[in-house]
Amino acid sequence: MTAEAMEAGPGAGAATNGDGPLRIALLTYKGNPFCGGQGVYVRHLSRELARLGHRVEVIGSQPYPVLDENLPELSRNLTLTELPSLDLYRQPDPFRTPGREEFRDWIDAVEVGTMWTGGFPEPLTFSLRARRHLRARRGDFDVVHDNQTLGYGLLGDVGAPLVTTIHHPITVDRQLELDAAEGRRRRASVRRWYAFTRMQKRVARRLPSVLTVSGSSQQEIVDHLGVARDRVHVVHIGADTDLFSPDPSVPQVPGRIVTTSSADVPLKGLIHLVEALAKVRTEHPGAHLVVVGKRAEDGPVAQAIERYGLERAVEFVKGISDAELVDLVRSAEVACVPSLYEGFSLPAAEAMATGTPLVATTGGAIPEVAGPDGETCLAVPPGDSGALAAALSRVLGDPELGVRLGAAGRARVLDRFTWARAAEGTVAHYREAMALSDARLRSRAGTPVAPRTPVRSAPARTTADQTDAQAAAVPSAVAPDAPAPAAVATVGAGAVSTPGAVSTPGPAGTPGPVDFGPATGVTPTSDRESRATC
Repeated sequence: MTAEAMEAGPGAGAATNGDGPLRIALLTYKGNPFCGGQGVYVRHLSRELARLGHRVEVIGSQPYPVLDENLPELSRNLTLTELPSLDLYRQPDPFRTPGREEFRDWIDAVEVGTMWTGGFPEPLTFSLRARRHLRARRGDFDVVHDNQTLGYGLLGDVGAPLVTTIHHPITVDRQLELDAAEGRRRRASVRRWYAFTRMQKRVARRLPSVLTVSGSSQQEIVDHLGVARDRVHVVHIGADTDLFSPDPSVPQVPGRIVTTSSADVPLKGLIHLVEALAKVRTEHPGAHLVVVGKRAEDGPVAQAIERYGLERAVEFVKGISDAELVDLVRSAEVACVPSLYEGFSLPAAEAMATGTPLVATTGGAIPEVAGPDGETCLAVPPGDSGALAAALSRVLGDPELGVRLGAAGRARVLDRFTWARAAEGTVAHYREAMALSDARLRSRAGTPVAPRTPVRSAPARTTADQTDAQAAAVPSAVAPDAPAPAAVATVGAGAVSTPGAVSTPGPAGTPGPVDFGPATGVTPTSDRESRATC
């Protein structure tokens, strides 16, 4: 048993509350655990749910989630089902046009049509495929857990009670990118790309149970998405404290600063860290930055690196293993989270878990994770490169301070932010959602509800195509009671109507209104490419 499982207490390894193991469908429209927080969330939460004795089937699209299903103790409880999209943003040919033979149904046509008009289709199209898949497997799951898809397809009946995690509202990202956009063409492009957030806002308001990862995110969900506060519940996530742990045998590299940035976007604040590095090097010439993420070939960060002559002082690494990532963080004199906003900040928790001292901004929920300034981290205002430089210089110039911050940071993570605790809290909300759903069914029917069927073994790994034959008789339209968006398209017989206009209904069985958003004809830019591949 791992340290995390032992921390969970005597109930670890068995279903919580003594109510027996649950059959959980965990949905994720993107599962890459090496780029962005959603894949990390799915990997670690699914593992700890399985360790509690629950049967977890992760249902995901490309890039497919990486799970810990091969661990001997989890082989029966953790499986992956692939629900393939057209994978339009794959490398090395993102924004590709698929061949005619790749089209399978009208959902594929929606996916391509949205991409052609500058939008991001995956939350909608994954939700539609997931709805069809779940309805074909009615009775297989006790609860469905959606990881921030927030698509129309998940409204209404998906075969089991629905619980949804919203890490933070994507409307925050949208506004930060609009604020940073230069020129009308660029702003129009950003608005088009983020058109799916209108759908997410509509869906979020109608969800029965929402989980989020911090009090800051809870407030943002209430303010930005209009969800009632009593339906938004905080379950803190955490670090894999077995993996992210101190190791004195890993040598510290003098002057090394480590950060994680999933894309060259304003939200991550990487440009402010680059500017800070230039100032730090005037006092500490050996200071250098290692960025875990994709190199920015163009844009503000690349321009800043060139402007300050930092080409040899900034290194980008991508696609490294878990062990390599941990050793990289351990080797740093200081870890940095320069984000303007975070819904939680896994990089902060993971760095603290290794005992590496942390410098972080106070953006969003970061203070909830990083703790008090001067005790478990050094905290600075977001977007302030001068304050960032001063804090980094302070840690680099005071090894005793670094040791003290590192030890206090790890103690904070062990006490508050582990995946075992996150799994226990999540299960409690699963059971609450199931009880509410059963109560509603009893109220409508006026009779007792039959007990749920016993747990049965799931296949080790399946592709959703194997169940598509069962789904043929299941309606696959957008939720009929979803509010009609301002600009819609109807897809039928493989054709997509012109976005920006309301078309007449297609043949029976084809979908209702689909939100394409305003068409702009703007070619997507490189920062979108980075985000789309995460």
